[in-house]
Amino acid sequence: MVRSLWTAATGMHAQQLNMDNIANNLANVNTTGFKKGRILFQDLLYQDLKPAGSVTAAGINHPTGIQIGMGTTAVSIEKIHSDGNYIQTYNPLDVKIDGDGYFQVQLPDGNIGYTRAGSFKIDANGDVVTPEGYLLEPGINIPEDATQLSISTDGIWSVVLPGDQEETELGQIEIARFINPAGLNAVGENLYLATGASGAAQVGIPSEEGFGSLKQNFLESSNVNMVEEMVNMITGQRAYEMNSKSIQASDEMLQTVSSLKR
Repeated sequence: MVRSLWTAATGMHAQQLNMDNIANNLANVNTTGFKKGRILFQDLLYQDLKPAGSVTAAGINHPTGIQIGMGTTAVSIEKIHSDGNYIQTYNPLDVKIDGDGYFQVQLPDGNIGYTRAGSFKIDANGDVVTPEGYLLEPGINIPEDATQLSISTDGIWSVVLPGDQEETELGQIEIARFINPAGLNAVGENLYLATGASGAAQVGIPSEEGFGSLKQNFLESSNVNMVEEMVNMITGQRAYEMNSKSIQASDEMLQTVSSLKR
């Protein structure tokens, strides 16, 4: 019965982590480019009271054994990098990646961050930056007197300058993709960093060689499904309650044993 107390405690701890993950998903339901997390569990060690296939005194092999599990634990919380819905903003600096890929931004420490949030801004120098002020990589600088900004599906930024009737190209951005996006390290501010698990970034031009295309005047919303998260919340809450009931039942059984008299 003491074993059941600790086993149920692992279940309660696991469901608490599950609820923390669900709360984070719901908190970011309106975060541009946010990717929901999914928690994965695995069972713990087993105590073999009677191994399967063991031989009895009569020389017969047991077809099954007796194993008592020690509970559960969370093995990972992985990001699900499926596409979110389109949101039309009519803002020429808003860009969505339709398909595989991540925008590259230059971080203050010199590293390259990766994001699906294409809500770009223009700083005082005319450089295209993220809302936090990180430079888009490769850099794009927009002249002060430029008008009619357009971004093609393959990442070419163009404007119309005074006195010109045709567009002037400012540059072309590249996007990155990874063999294992779930291995990226989320660092907040809608940014990810490459890790040994994600593999090195494969950089290319949008719309080419399997890279997603760009859509101007659109943003990618969070891929969190509120109904799904609410169902997961109810399931997790009930699982937490049942594990707590297991602890209560084990405690009552121990109380019964301790109250026995000769």
